[in-house]
Amino acid sequence: MAGRKKLPTQLKLLKGTQRAGRLNPNEPMPDIGIPEPPEFLSEAGLIEWNRISKQLVDLGLLSKIDMAALAIYCQAWGRVVKYEKIIAGKGELYKTSNGNIILSPAMWVLNKAYEQVYKFAGEFGMSPAKRASVTATKVKDKKKDKFKEFGT
Repeated sequence: MAGRKKLPTQLKLLKGTQRAGRLNPNEPMPDIGIPEPPEFLSEAGLIEWNRISKQLVDLGLLSKIDMAALAIYCQAWGRVVKYEKIIAGKGELYKTSNGNIILSPAMWVLNKAYEQVYKFAGEFGMSPAKRASVTATKVKDKKKDKFKEFGT
């Protein structure tokens, strides 16, 4: 049994659950930033990349090394969009050549894409359960005025 999955320090800070004894003092803390989207993203995947990446950066939850995880999330979202359209047009059931009615192959792809979207959304704190336990303050709002202490 593996136990609970460890949360990154930034999510612990946003949730307010950080404790000195539970934080990894050697945890890598990459600079916050939006990575370049990979060329293979579908049109819907790229739209999602552009929509969500700025919000994740503002929350301090995205760095350039997160490109692969964000790409998997966005490409899976692109598949959701594509296969929802296919199913809307052709239906959830499929008639085989011998007349049997089975679940459409598009439903298999769609269900897998939904699983990936949900899994990777959670990695970035984007699922309802994760979000309900997070108290987010935008990164730009957290920056301190370096001269405030001098009364300027």
